[in-house]
Amino acid sequence: MGLEDHKMKVFCTVAETKSFSKTSEIVHLTQPAVSLQIQALEEYYETKLFDRTSNSITLSPAGEVLYKYAKYILALYAAAEKEIGKITGHTKGSVTIGASTTIGNHILPSVILSFKKAYPKIKINVYIENTKKIMDLLNTGTIEIGLVEGEMSKYKVTLDPIIQDELFVIVSPQHPWAKRKTISIAELSKEPFIFREEGSGTRQITEKYFSSHGIKMRDIHLNITLGSTEAIKEAVESGIGVSIVSKWVARKEVKYGNLIMLGVKEGRMVRNFHLVMNKNAILSHAVTEFISFMKTYPYENLLKDYFL
Repeated sequence: MGLEDHKMKVFCTVAETKSFSKTSEIVHLTQPAVSLQIQALEEYYETKLFDRTSNSITLSPAGEVLYKYAKYILALYAAAEKEIGKITGHTKGSVTIGASTTIGNHILPSVILSFKKAYPKIKINVYIENTKKIMDLLNTGTIEIGLVEGEMSKYKVTLDPIIQDELFVIVSPQHPWAKRKTISIAELSKEPFIFREEGSGTRQITEKYFSSHGIKMRDIHLNITLGSTEAIKEAVESGIGVSIVSKWVARKEVKYGNLIMLGVKEGRMVRNFHLVMNKNAILSHAVTEFISFMKTYPYENLLKDYFL
């Protein structure tokens, strides 16, 4: 973000979050500093840009006008940066990504490593949370792009499927099912089952799959709920129960024989990992480069050493 557009960026962030405290987190300034930036703009234009009441901040009529032009100005700065970057070959800046746990822990590290080799001057910041929390971070502008695996229909965002995923049942090598290739959903519902926490994309798809085959949550022998896939794998390896996870999550344990992966007789559990952005988001050159890198990355190479 260049010097000239910084005040505009702060102004737009306050307009979009309707909060000085959220803006201070997003733009990495103290709240008094955010207030000073807005004050400087108000003094320059000799008018109030926000109407403040005890519990809300809204744009004034003059603020509405400035917001429209500020978005246009920021888009022009981003375009200029992109064009100059093409000529000089120097792409710098930063990308702030939010990734849900499956992608963030099992796919993104390899992608970022490759990206940094191609673009050493671009800084990458990553937040790893469950799908619901990633969407909250995107809504507040804390992250520029999200990589998520959950149900997205209720969010007003642009969605781009980038990686296909498949979920499988995992059991320990000592489990009676260990010699089988598939298991029925009825058998699965009677076995001690380990779920991820509410808000997890993996949990959403698992619940949806059970439900589509007439099995309600109350019918499942729910043994335990855990907040991370690492904890789930440990619990399954220890024989505490069975679970359903992404093929990305269990690939190493399956290769080394610590976990067994089974299909479900009633049909495959396939989903897409999505790249999500706020509609009308103004993306810097660094962010657009990272997005195009993600869209062309050979993800299957990360799996082929394991079981493809």
